[in-house]
Amino acid sequence: MTNSNFHSLTPDILATGTTTVGLIFAERARRDQNRDAIEMGPRKLTYGELNERVNRLANVLLEKGISRQDRIALLSHNSIEYLEIIMAAAKIGAIVCCQNWRLSPAELTHCINLVEPRIIIKQPELNNLLDSNSLVPHLTIDLGDEYEALLAKASTPDPSQRVASEDGLIVLYTSGTTGLPKGAVISHRAMVTRTMVYAAELNVPSNDTFFAWSPLFHMGAADQSIATLLRGGKVFVSDGFELELMLPALERNTTQWFSLLPGIIEKLIDAVKTTKPKLSGVGLVGGMADLITPDQIGEISELFQAPYLNTFGSTETGLPPASGGLIPIGVVPEKLSKRQTGYCEVRLLDLDDQDVADGEPGEVTVRGPTLFSGYVKNQETNERDFRDGWFHMGDVMRRNPDGTLDFVDRVKYMIKSGGENIYPAEIEKAIMADSRVSEAAVIKKKDDQWGEVPVAVVARRDDSLSEEDVVELCLQKLARYKRPKEVHFISADQFPRSTTGKIQRNVLEKRLT
Repeated sequence: MTNSNFHSLTPDILATGTTTVGLIFAERARRDQNRDAIEMGPRKLTYGELNERVNRLANVLLEKGISRQDRIALLSHNSIEYLEIIMAAAKIGAIVCCQNWRLSPAELTHCINLVEPRIIIKQPELNNLLDSNSLVPHLTIDLGDEYEALLAKASTPDPSQRVASEDGLIVLYTSGTTGLPKGAVISHRAMVTRTMVYAAELNVPSNDTFFAWSPLFHMGAADQSIATLLRGGKVFVSDGFELELMLPALERNTTQWFSLLPGIIEKLIDAVKTTKPKLSGVGLVGGMADLITPDQIGEISELFQAPYLNTFGSTETGLPPASGGLIPIGVVPEKLSKRQTGYCEVRLLDLDDQDVADGEPGEVTVRGPTLFSGYVKNQETNERDFRDGWFHMGDVMRRNPDGTLDFVDRVKYMIKSGGENIYPAEIEKAIMADSRVSEAAVIKKKDDQWGEVPVAVVARRDDSLSEEDVVELCLQKLARYKRPKEVHFISADQFPRSTTGKIQRNVLEKRLT
């Protein structure tokens, strides 16, 4: 091929190198029509059955005037229909905006109006969350009898709509620990790549079962559920962390990654110790290791006889930038160094956007094909976070001499005390290393002398742990100026959490400072 041929490439030629979620799912269903695709309670659908329902729904949506890049607001608990709706939208190029039913009516109104949906598909039991008078005009479909009646009357042929790989597929909302949630647009391109990264980085077999127990409005369940359906595996759907359903299902199925979130680890440990299920089919367990106590990491991996997956990703990036590290079975880690994902580029930058030296904290910036396409109606944030061709995550890490990465904290949580920068996560790790601690969070408090000072909020396993003990734990591992100036003890269930299980420091600050 001559150089002139390179300059003559047309958009149609370039488009042959791309594909979409809807096309891949349709091909998967054709090839594996008799294989189980989704299970929830007593219900099971094969790929052939699921694809027929997806086609029927896609044709229903087309008949209602829903077309390419129109938004569908979806308000539902985890269900089989949730994934049907995403796949139907994928086939016609519509965008499913996954609503968080845990929000207040005012917050939910903001999230729905932000995307200006043509239609809202909802569970009737969640109607009380909707302030209909404040919502933009829209059509509605109620899940249940109305949904099933529409599908029963609909035609079954594949709608075969033209969809581009850069078209939006879903909108997932950030956890909104400060201010109102932002809507992150995930394209077909990003989701297809996330599927491949999931398979390659975690060695997931094509016939794997993924346990979608966390909310499907969150990437931890949505990404891997979609990836599983594109690869021929089975999605086991649960409406929350239902141990009485999941433990028997874990005995019947093999799963390469059983993901966990903060806040449920102790319940799971107690349940496994009590019921003693056979969990030999689990390849990897865990996730978000920086938010779990080291002894819990060692105990849960020992109980499952599976390494603990030391993940670090986000709604905006998917599994990258650093989700390949494993903590061996039974090991209580002293460090949580992470391995960079092989399918992205990572730079650590200072406040002037200059690269920092190894060992120095810097903001994580990422470039790669799993990235989202920006925030809905938020040009100012998009310009700031995507500056210079890199996505700025807002997380701080240090790079070690061996290339591994250590999480430090979120940029926005940094405490400026007497001219020093203090990252709360460092203090939390020092406190949580003690087996008497169940949970810990460090918040900031205004101080007349130092400007800001750290305050520790701790949940105890052992009531003998005192305020002086907590301060001493910090002095053993950290500079003196990083010690907490106050210690508050609360129970673990009193920690306010986001939908991803993360402690909401801003809520704690309002309560305690």
